[in-house]
Amino acid sequence: MTRIVVTAATILLLTVSIGCQPPDQGRGQILPRPPYSEASSPVPVEVAASADEIDLVEQLATHRQAYRRSLETLIRYYDVKGNNSKLNWARTELDALNGIPQYRYIIEVPTELKATTRIEAADALYAEAMEMERKAGVLPVLKNEEVLRAALLKHSELIEKFPTSDKIDDAAYRMARIHEYFKDYTIALSYYQRAYQWDPNTPYPARFKAAYILDDKLRRRAEALQLYQESVTKEAQHATEKAYAERRIQELSTTPDSSVQ
Repeated sequence: MTRIVVTAATILLLTVSIGCQPPDQGRGQILPRPPYSEASSPVPVEVAASADEIDLVEQLATHRQAYRRSLETLIRYYDVKGNNSKLNWARTELDALNGIPQYRYIIEVPTELKATTRIEAADALYAEAMEMERKAGVLPVLKNEEVLRAALLKHSELIEKFPTSDKIDDAAYRMARIHEYFKDYTIALSYYQRAYQWDPNTPYPARFKAAYILDDKLRRRAEALQLYQESVTKEAQHATEKAYAERRIQELSTTPDSSVQ
């Protein structure tokens, strides 16, 4: 009897909730999702034999932009025509589009760069990226992740536009820190490695950080051991990291990988 009462109450609340929604929201005009739409049986798309990942991702970016522009054009049209119902529908769809994760599929981290030249424009980009990081917040649990992603783009822009700048190792290290925050450990590792490859005398404990990810996150401990050893000699000024590296060198050198925690 109790279950029947609870079920009835739930149905009543849902009915009231639906009934309280504003009218003319176009809920019946929303296209059905798979498996109830034609999208569940898509027409096969032929990929040109010469197409590579970059071509496909650039094509995706073009379609994304076209979809956004089409919605924005439709919004302006309905606004001018005074069709408020459809104006709200188009705005809702645009808001939903803005909420969909859109990935940067191309991850290009060049290896042969050298941080050699002071370039004012690069310094300015780095300062902008650092200001974004500051605005993103200090406490990990309260960080503005959208601002962090914008900082990533700014650091990446610096590396792409000024590959000889003496700030590229700084930018790589900061990008690695951000990717580590997002738990993108493999990408973070690549940027930590680039920091000390692009500038062997980088002031950051990049070798240690790369070793820690290899050790603690990716369980590639033979590689981690080698980098810990390099960090002890080449990043000795970082006392805390050096002490940790020395302990791990001892543990990894005397204990089989499978049993090291």
